[in-house]
Amino acid sequence: MYLIAMAWGYVVLMMTAAEATSASGSLLGALITLLLYGVLPLSLLTYILGTPGRKRRRRAAEAAAPSAAASDIASTIAPDGSSQAPGSAVAAERKEA
Repeated sequence: MYLIAMAWGYVVLMMTAAEATSASGSLLGALITLLLYGVLPLSLLTYILGTPGRKRRRRAAEAAAPSAAASDIASTIAPDGSSQAPGSAVAAERKEA
């Protein structure tokens, strides 16, 4: 992917240099050439070709997130470290005899 981008960048730089040094060219034309033939297409190309890598990193982060969430849940279920589930937070009502 990066080899294609570097090769296209080289071609665009040569086109820009030819535009700037030409007798009928101008620096404004060279700048427009650089932006429209270089920066815009290269940014689009790297974004599209980088999509599989972004998906792979997102899936890895999502796969790692449940294990971290499970350890958080385990610590809230048994805060004292025992294997027993915590009791009710509300005391049972006693009946008088």
